[in-house]
Amino acid sequence: MEYFPAPLENLVEQFARLPGIGSKSAQRLAFYVLSLPEEEARAFAGAIVDAKKNVTCCPVCQNFSAGGLCPICASPRRDGSVICVVADPRDVAAMERAREYNGRYHVLHGVISPMNRVGPDDLAIKPLLERVAAGGVREVIMATNPDTEGEATAMYLARLLKPFDVRITRLAYGIPVGGHLEFADDATLVRALEGRREI
Repeated sequence: MEYFPAPLENLVEQFARLPGIGSKSAQRLAFYVLSLPEEEARAFAGAIVDAKKNVTCCPVCQNFSAGGLCPICASPRRDGSVICVVADPRDVAAMERAREYNGRYHVLHGVISPMNRVGPDDLAIKPLLERVAAGGVREVIMATNPDTEGEATAMYLARLLKPFDVRITRLAYGIPVGGHLEFADDATLVRALEGRREI
């Protein structure tokens, strides 16, 4: 039974299709959009259409760009000899927030996941291999998530990159800052011990 006019129901349905948005949140967002002045609502809709039309993938690293090279690949201050491989563009943003990494990236746009029918051919692996084969790369950092799919993807890429004689590393992970040892699972403790370093 429809409680709202069809255009409002449609708007709620479109918001509900977004990840992490349930039906109540979708309703709140739809009502908020309806409460906007006409000019702001048009600007909001225009921003969605503009982003969909003009955001492309960087031809080098496959990160999002507004046509041509992304700002990271275009920057002469970034170290092109180190490539950090991540699953999606959100991971680039997370790494950049830390302000510690000064190399370049490669975005796979997913991870190998047989359950979801995602294989190596569905990812941006070939451009990574071409970058490394071109020379000038001394290290490739695997920064996929430490879950089954992320680990499988990192191991698969490591095997493909071995013949290129580059250093292949994996992000260290273990006990989070502010965490407590008593709450850590066994696998996390093992990884934390393996990734220990001198102080």
